[in-house]
Amino acid sequence: MNSSNAAAADGAPTAVLSVSPIVLPASDRAADLQLRVSAPVAGSELPIILLSHGQGPSNNLSSLNGYAPLANAWAARGFVVIQPTHLSSRTLRLDPDDPEAPLYWRSRAQDMSRILDQLDLIEAAVPQLHGRLDPSKVAAAGHSMGGHTASLLLGARLTDPHDGTEVDLAEPRITAGVLLAAPGRGGDALSEIAATSYPFFWSTDFSTMTTPTLVVAGDKDDSPYLTVAGAGWHADPYLLSPSPKALLTLFGAEHGLGGVAGYDVAETTDENPERVAAVTELTWAYLRSQLYPADPAWQTARDALTAAPNPLGRVDAK
Repeated sequence: MNSSNAAAADGAPTAVLSVSPIVLPASDRAADLQLRVSAPVAGSELPIILLSHGQGPSNNLSSLNGYAPLANAWAARGFVVIQPTHLSSRTLRLDPDDPEAPLYWRSRAQDMSRILDQLDLIEAAVPQLHGRLDPSKVAAAGHSMGGHTASLLLGARLTDPHDGTEVDLAEPRITAGVLLAAPGRGGDALSEIAATSYPFFWSTDFSTMTTPTLVVAGDKDDSPYLTVAGAGWHADPYLLSPSPKALLTLFGAEHGLGGVAGYDVAETTDENPERVAAVTELTWAYLRSQLYPADPAWQTARDALTAAPNPLGRVDAK
């Protein structure tokens, strides 16, 4: 077992290096693709997590500068975390009249495939990573709108509201995923605002999302701006997709899941460092065991959650 895997397996976090911005030229995109890469300073054959940011009210969290609590924790435990700034980010100040604005749902998923196509350029931009990546072990993760992006990469489909075609953006190089407070089903579950402003949500189909995935949902995440179905809406990616899947329901958690989008950010309505620690531990453990099936990290983390005097949540699986 190489040093990275050994460190990850015994649970000991290691020092992390973080480099940004890394710029991938993209002449067919409204702006070049900017990335942050976070990685353990030691180890080889490192697995990869592609982390998609959400679309919250802050100016910079919805970019490569957000989600440090997740990126740092995952990198410290043996993953290389790659965070793009999607075209939906306010930091880019793009034309609001662009046909795909404001959320750029298709471009977001395409960003992740572009990253996997150009891992060699990323390694060249970060000499400390040269020869250390394992492109055969790739996971996708995302929070809120980033969860929608990840779900498309994991196999969910939708109907393009502009031309009525079915959209399949599944990325076969991604073999595991984590959806954090992700959007649920469309149709009559959508709020009037969501149905009108984001019509691509209307036709979301999770029945084709076959990639193993952990869905993380807060039982107080009502998200009235998006849905009339209440907090249970965020469990739809688990309930409406085929196995194998797992669902982590966090007790008392709202949309920020305790604060995964950043340290001490105002938009976190349920700030709870203990909850964030549980999210990072359980998501790391799930991805670790999915990418390395002999690793017991997921079962160990589930057992620890259940054994706690006052569990922060529960896990269901199918």
